[in-house]
Amino acid sequence: MKILAFAEQRNGQFKKTAFEIVKAAKTVADQLNGEVIAVVIGKDIASIAGQLGGFGAAKVIAVEDARLELYSTTAYSKVIADVATAQSASILMLPASEMGKDVAPRVAVKLNGGLAAGCTMLTVENGSVKAARPVYAGKGLVDVVVTTSTKIFTLRPNVFTAGNSTDSSAVVETMKIEFSDADFSAAVKEVKAASGKKDVAEADIIVSGGRGLKGPENFAMIEDLAGTLGAAVGASRAAVDAGWRTHDEQVGQTGKTVSPSLYVAVAISGAVQHLAGMSSSKYIVAVNKDKDAPIFSIADYGIVGDAFEVIPAITAEVKKLLGK
Repeated sequence: MKILAFAEQRNGQFKKTAFEIVKAAKTVADQLNGEVIAVVIGKDIASIAGQLGGFGAAKVIAVEDARLELYSTTAYSKVIADVATAQSASILMLPASEMGKDVAPRVAVKLNGGLAAGCTMLTVENGSVKAARPVYAGKGLVDVVVTTSTKIFTLRPNVFTAGNSTDSSAVVETMKIEFSDADFSAAVKEVKAASGKKDVAEADIIVSGGRGLKGPENFAMIEDLAGTLGAAVGASRAAVDAGWRTHDEQVGQTGKTVSPSLYVAVAISGAVQHLAGMSSSKYIVAVNKDKDAPIFSIADYGIVGDAFEVIPAITAEVKKLLGK
């Protein structure tokens, strides 16, 4: 049995999810006596492909083309489907990142395969892969078994631990894909990234602010705490809709799904849509002046108090502990 793992890269560097996906695929493959084949897509990316061997890939297929430097949902789905077919892979794993969530359904259609999206756990029972995924906006978990011959899973970032790379190497092969103009009917033309800004989807620590901060200027204290902790800054939908923060920071059902080791929710009441995007965090700390705020129902630690007093005090204490 062969498992195909899609390793996402950006600007010639693997995203953290790439290693998580390959390691998760390796864990499942070991229980099925299978083999992990990774696929990397982009421009001039064959040189980095070998890194995936250290996380469990036996072979890496590198598909290079100048037109693939920027993401195209139609071209990328064609590549993944073609590689899966060529390698006779019956199980595919992709990250539940923005790219993965966009491309996975297209790949499923091309391969006539079933898709289990946003999985937080994979187990093998009687030779079959069973996935657990959140439902009802994160209020419950459901076990899913894909019954089609080709099975596709997207895995939530930061849930499956990649661990440290080993000294294992992978065979790297390049594969030529014939494209037509129709394969690039939808393509990204330009990517603008904020310099030095951490992506909430991959961050291990996130400090998020909500509408209770009363204005965009008060996110300065969120940024101060985040900077002290080496964390990413997140925001609730209300804060983004108000124009206080950009959409790439939004956490929730209509934003990004995150699973950091530590999630600090400041002045966020905890609407079900927000909880759906962060409830799988390992530790959740909530600061809110409303003792009945829903966020406290899932928080590991809660502080009932005024964020404008609590957060500066926490930041000062953390700086003392870290010697900053």
